[in-house]
Amino acid sequence: MAVAVQDTGAGGDGATHGRTSAEDDGALAAIFKAYTVSATFWLLFGTAVGLLLAFKFGAPDFWAGKYLTFGRLRPIHTNDVFYGFASIGLVGTAFYVTARSCGTGLYSTRLAWLSLWLFNIAAVAGTIALDLGWNWGDLEYREWPWPIRLVFFIALLVTVWNLLATIARRASHDIYLSNWYIIGGFLWTLVICLVAILPWYQQGLGQVAISGYFMHNAVGMWFTPLALGLFYYAIPKVLNRPIYSYALGVLAFWTNLVFYPMLGGHHFLFSPLPWWLQTTAILCSVGMLVPVLGGSANFLLTMRGRYHGRIESYPLAFLFIAVLCYLVGSTQGTVEALRSLQAVWHFTSFTVGHSHLTMYGFVSFAVWGGIYALLPLATGKNPGRLGVAMHFWLALVGMSIYVIALSIGGTLQGLDWVHGVPFIQSVVDMAPYYLWRGVGGILMFLSHLVFAWNVWRMTAGKPGNAPSPIMEPEGAAA
Repeated sequence: MAVAVQDTGAGGDGATHGRTSAEDDGALAAIFKAYTVSATFWLLFGTAVGLLLAFKFGAPDFWAGKYLTFGRLRPIHTNDVFYGFASIGLVGTAFYVTARSCGTGLYSTRLAWLSLWLFNIAAVAGTIALDLGWNWGDLEYREWPWPIRLVFFIALLVTVWNLLATIARRASHDIYLSNWYIIGGFLWTLVICLVAILPWYQQGLGQVAISGYFMHNAVGMWFTPLALGLFYYAIPKVLNRPIYSYALGVLAFWTNLVFYPMLGGHHFLFSPLPWWLQTTAILCSVGMLVPVLGGSANFLLTMRGRYHGRIESYPLAFLFIAVLCYLVGSTQGTVEALRSLQAVWHFTSFTVGHSHLTMYGFVSFAVWGGIYALLPLATGKNPGRLGVAMHFWLALVGMSIYVIALSIGGTLQGLDWVHGVPFIQSVVDMAPYYLWRGVGGILMFLSHLVFAWNVWRMTAGKPGNAPSPIMEPEGAAA
């Protein structure tokens, strides 16, 4: 069953039959712009730190000052990219998608601005705290001290309240599929954050189990549903055609909820965690093939017959790569969860390549595709054709070099360990792949600089000459 995007509002995208006013549209555009600019800042800062870290692998003494040690910079890189760039970027698109698909203005623009301030306060305070050495230990993606994480939690509460109230005022009876994923992502993440904050069961192996629970669900129950919700709006919008199947979207939604929460244990195979818990994590990892294949098929079948649009419309090209990386990266995650293969790849650079394939190839490309598709509709300003093309190809080529290098090098690294060769030999074997990692990182960072220029042209600068992100309807030329 094909279901069209229910864009029932007025404004820059051409719809004229909704209940929104010019004031509503202007306020929504201002919020979308502010979130995009803020996310762009954290993208530049977080990935600049990541580029410095990449060079420290080949030259550990490079910038070896007290505040530039690897142990302090690595969590700054991950947290700022996660909770600064990706979170703020996805929340900004979520506000736009929710309001447009519901045909109404945001419930409260003040709450939306408050959320933005809270997200940024948490990111700034977390960055300063980590660089000063004040952290919450080696709990991956939870390194921020708990008062700072509490600020982020409050930002989530304020945002989900605003989104739920906006959906309650929708112009149509039905709730469009994008909003299922968006609200689901917020509600699931509130549960995940609460579980991760409560202290009394987080000692010893309890802490190990919760660490796996949180760090994997931070990706799969926060970034993934928000990115998929963006897909369900932006892909049909750009293609000017309905989504292929509502039923496939619902199936993927519920099966993601069933299988994903228990995946985290597969990070701790062969550990003292109960064997049954490890096996459950493996089974759920295999079960994740259902929502991944179902959701990916839905997006790709929606694009079927219009793949030429990848050349005509760079927003579609970004979204297409994001869908492919969601499919490949998630399937790769299932394969990695098998004990026989994790015995080779665990703790190697292969997992770093995998995480970048998913967080960069899937989530970052989704954010960029959503911004290029929707921000010009909100502001009436397009980026430059050359700028968008440069961003796409620099990011794609850089990511490909990065992921391929670490996948090959990480496999060699793991095989060295399996064969019992001296550890230093695995370090020597990784040296050329660390170099290629740096090359890929440079191209990726250059693409971010170009993206910042494109954001400037879509918000405050002189508009560019890129065509409308919305493709002509099928048969329009005839």
